[in-house]
Amino acid sequence: MIHNEKVLVLDFGGQYNQLIARRVREAGVYSVVLPYNTPLEEIRAAGYKGIILTGDPNKVNDDESWQYTVGILELSVPVLGICYGARLMARLCGGRVESEGREHLPIVADIDIESRLFKGLDKYQQCRMSDAEYVSDIPDGFKAIATTSNCSCAAMEDEAHRLYAVQFHPELMHTENGIKMLKNFLFEICDCRGDWEMSSFVQAAVENIRGQIGGKRVLCALSGGVDSSVAAVMVAKAVGSQLTCIFVDHGLLRKNEGDMVQKMFTENYDIYFIRVNAQKRFLDKLAGVTDPEKKRKIIGEEFIRVFEEEANKLGEIEYLVQGTIYPDIIESGSDKSAVIKSHHNVGGLPERMNLKLCEPLRDLFKDEVRRAGLELGLPEYMVWRQPFPGPGLAVRCIGAITVEKLDILREADAIFREEIENAGLGQDINQYFAIITDMRSVGITQNVRTYDYTIALRAVKTTDFMTAEWARIPLDVLAKASNRIVSEVKGVNRIVYDITSKPPATIEWE
Repeated sequence: MIHNEKVLVLDFGGQYNQLIARRVREAGVYSVVLPYNTPLEEIRAAGYKGIILTGDPNKVNDDESWQYTVGILELSVPVLGICYGARLMARLCGGRVESEGREHLPIVADIDIESRLFKGLDKYQQCRMSDAEYVSDIPDGFKAIATTSNCSCAAMEDEAHRLYAVQFHPELMHTENGIKMLKNFLFEICDCRGDWEMSSFVQAAVENIRGQIGGKRVLCALSGGVDSSVAAVMVAKAVGSQLTCIFVDHGLLRKNEGDMVQKMFTENYDIYFIRVNAQKRFLDKLAGVTDPEKKRKIIGEEFIRVFEEEANKLGEIEYLVQGTIYPDIIESGSDKSAVIKSHHNVGGLPERMNLKLCEPLRDLFKDEVRRAGLELGLPEYMVWRQPFPGPGLAVRCIGAITVEKLDILREADAIFREEIENAGLGQDINQYFAIITDMRSVGITQNVRTYDYTIALRAVKTTDFMTAEWARIPLDVLAKASNRIVSEVKGVNRIVYDITSKPPATIEWE
C-alpha cells in the first residue's frame, strides 16, 4: 500500500489548490485531490481522515460558482475550509456571505490561541488574504477565532462538529506559521499519524507498473531531465528488459545537452537507449509559429508521432512512459480550472494516440520526484539537475523560432549557468536560465552601431514550483554574466534581469 491514511483536498478550481495538497504531503500525510463534483457517496466510502475545501476563481454567491451539498460537512470527518472553501462552509451552514473589496496583501490577524487550529502560536499572526467576499454573519454553532482590522471573521470554528474555516491562505509562505496551522488540523484535529513515506510510494508504484504493463514492451519518452529520468529508472526496476528508452533530439536542447544525456544513461544504466535525431523535423513544423500554445501543441504531437514511428520499428510496443508530474497536469487545466499553459505531455497531446500512457509520477510534485529518485538510487547529480521543460528552448525563444536565435540562446544560456555555478549559487537557486526575446535594440560595439537581440536572464527560488520568488543574485555575478554574453555571443547587445515572482508570472516565459 502507498499509504494507510489519507486526507481529501476537494478542488474547486483555485490556483493554490495543488499547493495545499503538497503541504499536506510535506507533513507526512497522503493527500488526494478530487474535483468539486465528486459524488458524496464516493467520498464517504473512501475513509478520509479529513477534508479540505479549497479555493475557486469565482465568488460563492455567483450563479456560476461551484457548490457542494451540505452533506460534506455531515460525515463525522473534520473539515477545513480555506478561502472560497471557508465562505462555502459558512453558506452551507446558514451563514451570510457578502461581496466587498477586502485585504489583498499580508495583514496581521488576531487569533484565538485556545483554538486547536492555532495551538502553539502567538496571538498575532501575519496572514495572506486576497478575497472579494467575506463572512458577514457567522452560522449558528460557530464562533470567530481570528479577526483583522477590516474583517470580523478571518477564521471560525464549530469545535463540536470539527468544522474549521480560514479566510486566509495557510499554504502560502506569506502566511506566518501557516504550515503549523495545517499541521494542527492534520494532527490535533484529524488525529493523523503521518505515515506517508516515499519508500512506500516507490514500492507501490513499481508494483502498479508491473500490474499495468504485464509482459508487454514499453517505450520511455526520455528527455534526460529529472522527471523522465526518474520515471525511466522506476519502470526499468519494474519491467527490466521490456523497456526501451527513446531520446528525441528535437534541436531545442541546451548546449551539448544531447551528448550529455546519451553518455549519462549509456554509462550508468543497463537500459536499451535509442537516440533519434529529429532536429529538422521539429524546426520545420515550428517555422513561423509565434504563439506559445501552438508551439507546445506542435511539439507535443510531434513527440508522440516520433515515438509511434519508433515503436512501429521495434514492433509490439503498447505503452509509452512519460515523466508527467502533478504541476504539469494542474497548469494544463481541466474542466474545473483555467489553463495556465499547456504542457507538451498533457494539454499538448494529440487526440489520436496509438500508444497507451504509463505515467508513474503524475501524482507527485517536483520535490517528491527528487526524493523518489534518491530512493531508487539515482546519483545526486542527476536528481538535482536544473529543470528543463519538455518543449526545450522553444518556450525560451520568444516569437518565431530560427536556427540563428537558438544558437544565440544556447551560448547565452551556457554562460549564465556557468557564472551561477562559478559563484557557488547553483544549490541556492532552484532554476536559472536565459531567454532570447523577440526584441532588438540599438547598441554600440567597437564604435559601430548594432541592432541586435535582447537576452533576458531568469532565476527563481522555490520549494514546489507552484509559487516562486525571483532570486536576488549579487550584482557582480549578474554583471559578469552580462559582460560575457554581450562580448562573447554575436547578435546580442543588451541584457535584462527578470525580477517577477510566481504569481503573477510563471517560471518560464512561455
